[in-house]
Amino acid sequence: MKKVIVIGAGASGLIAGATAAKRGLDVTIIEKNSRPARKVMITGKGRCNVTNACFDLDDLISNVVTNPRFMYSAFSAFMPYDTIALIEEMGVKTKIERGNRVFPESDKAVDIVDALVKNAKNSGVTFLEGTVDSFVVENDTIKAVRLADGTMVYGDAFAVCTGGMSYQSTGSTGDGYRLAQSVGHHITDIEPALVSLVASNGFVPKLQGLSLRNVAVRLLDGEKEIYSAFGEMLFTHYGVSGPVILSASSHMTHPSSHKYKIAVDLKPALDYTALDRRIQRDFQENTNKDFINSLSRLLPNKLIPVVVKLSGIEPSQKVNQITKEQRQGLVSLLKNFTINISDFRPINEAIVTSGGVDVKEINPKTMQSKIIDNLYFAGEVIDVDAYTGGFNLQVAFSTGYLCGMNI
Repeated sequence: MKKVIVIGAGASGLIAGATAAKRGLDVTIIEKNSRPARKVMITGKGRCNVTNACFDLDDLISNVVTNPRFMYSAFSAFMPYDTIALIEEMGVKTKIERGNRVFPESDKAVDIVDALVKNAKNSGVTFLEGTVDSFVVENDTIKAVRLADGTMVYGDAFAVCTGGMSYQSTGSTGDGYRLAQSVGHHITDIEPALVSLVASNGFVPKLQGLSLRNVAVRLLDGEKEIYSAFGEMLFTHYGVSGPVILSASSHMTHPSSHKYKIAVDLKPALDYTALDRRIQRDFQENTNKDFINSLSRLLPNKLIPVVVKLSGIEPSQKVNQITKEQRQGLVSLLKNFTINISDFRPINEAIVTSGGVDVKEINPKTMQSKIIDNLYFAGEVIDVDAYTGGFNLQVAFSTGYLCGMNI
């Protein structure tokens, strides 16, 4: 019987191992943590956003940011409805929430982890705890892996499913990149993706804790728009976070060498003219008030002093003395509230890793290495990343399935 060694018991490794074992192969998954799928345990704030109920292939592909075309075969082989069916077959009921995010009904990530592990064990997978130190290669073929304690584990085929560099406390410490490089694979630049952003504006710490809903956000590099989205964002002591910011971060590289800005439309439901009229109405109702006391119906309290300062209008200026030019400047400020981005937060805080094993060196129809015949890849170790909302776990499941079917 052919012996398969899967390195890493995360989302992709568990699916790859179970799928290969169901084909009658002798599968061992080597995992360095005592508990498999540590990272799955913390996804969706501990609730596990297991996939996205996006059942159209083209829509699914459009939510992959890096190397989307590489995912056609994998997604075609294993779609989100396949993920949901597998989880429910294991006895875990699921539910669909806002943005088509799929969660276990229990809101407990541990139920998803237990189901994935049970699926692997029921399929005949053997688990081995240990850290893979290196490959043992003879004549361009991997013969074994050497563990950190010196143990040799022999096999006929090997799958690297180690994850990336994000959430390193869960064991994602870049082992897979090192292993892939050791046999000739190229690793593209490793950067955080789906990560909070550091801002250089002095006013940002004053807005710490402020959450803005239903805002339109544009990511600019200089004056060029790169990405736009609508939704929720959050100010922190260091910069900005929240769903629209995390998605925007996936379109950024090396922030220190760019002039990235986030332009926030605080009132996207109103165009310039309508917002100007709205402000005029508010001013008429507060005609004898100081400017700083006239904005409470328009803006959250925390934002008012910052907007007043940026507007250049004196806080104590009476509303009835504000000129048309000043008012229109205020409208522009509210439609283009600009935050200068200086850096990513550390990769250890990122939801996923951007970069990884170059997809040009992997067969997208089989997940097989084009360099070493008996080597395969799946999951975050590959240079593919997607938006938040369950898409990255689906990438792991789909590549894991394709790997398991072909190894």
